[in-house]
Amino acid sequence: MIMRELAKVELHLHLEGAANPALMRDMAKEKSIDISGAFTEQGMYRFEGFQSFLRTYEAVTSVLQTPADYARLTLDVLRNSAEQGVVYTELFLSPDFCGGRDVAAWREYVHAMQEAADQARRETGIQTRGIVTCIRHFDPMWSRETALCAAETKGDFITGFGMGGDETRGKPADFAYAFDLAREAELGLTAHAGEWGGAGMVRDTLRDLRVSRIGHGVQAIDDLALVDYLAEHEITLEVCPGSNVALGVYPAWHRHPISTLLERGVKVTVSTDDPPFFHTNLVSEYENLNRTFDWDADVFKTVNMNAVRAAFCDEDTRAQLTKDLESAYG
Repeated sequence: MIMRELAKVELHLHLEGAANPALMRDMAKEKSIDISGAFTEQGMYRFEGFQSFLRTYEAVTSVLQTPADYARLTLDVLRNSAEQGVVYTELFLSPDFCGGRDVAAWREYVHAMQEAADQARRETGIQTRGIVTCIRHFDPMWSRETALCAAETKGDFITGFGMGGDETRGKPADFAYAFDLAREAELGLTAHAGEWGGAGMVRDTLRDLRVSRIGHGVQAIDDLALVDYLAEHEITLEVCPGSNVALGVYPAWHRHPISTLLERGVKVTVSTDDPPFFHTNLVSEYENLNRTFDWDADVFKTVNMNAVRAAFCDEDTRAQLTKDLESAYG
């Protein structure tokens, strides 16, 4: 198999986290902003561990100050995804970084990112949707403003609401109001859990936020009754194995539970999270899954079909993606 040629659907990609380091260095230089501490001597992102990663992420994001900046970033990220064989992607977007959760300002950012996504589709064929995310390690009250931003801009581009950030901070219930607001707006719902907070955090998130997808969720493997629950209720996991290994959630690829979760009937998908931070891309993820777990084209078809069924898109798009994948994988 030539992994680059396989059609791929990605559900878990942070826009700022997907920023090419060279692009961010160029933008910082243009704005005379010093973020040199965020990079290694080789020009890659510098961090050690998850908390350090969050600090570097926010330092890099500080360079992005206008809708035009976000349009430039969006186009670059989507072109790169298309080169990896991605035919449909969902981007995590945060009003905390785009206008300070002000709805009017957020609309301008959304318009700029949607125009860039439209251009990328014309150029490459890739389709894109946006998932508005609140940030767990920020004030939980801010999540209500973020959810309002999501509800006010729901449409062809903004189709989901979620939560990222440090899951060791606060409780899922602290964000229930925001998720209820987003649910009333009929947005798709997802939340990071079970990356650092254990299987119990996955349970709490499902109970308190009533999401259909879990970002990461891999620590569910430590509670097989929970694994069975995920399978029975068709909760989709947005699994990012390269990210998990890079951050030390698991010490090596062969210790990662993605294949076991799939074998036990869980709807797993494959994504890259923040690829340049973790020295990965979707082709590399597929190559590692093939090498480590002997995944073949049939397994990759299964995980991509899982992603299509769980995608926060309209039914016409879902039907077309299903048809395209059937054609691509045979």
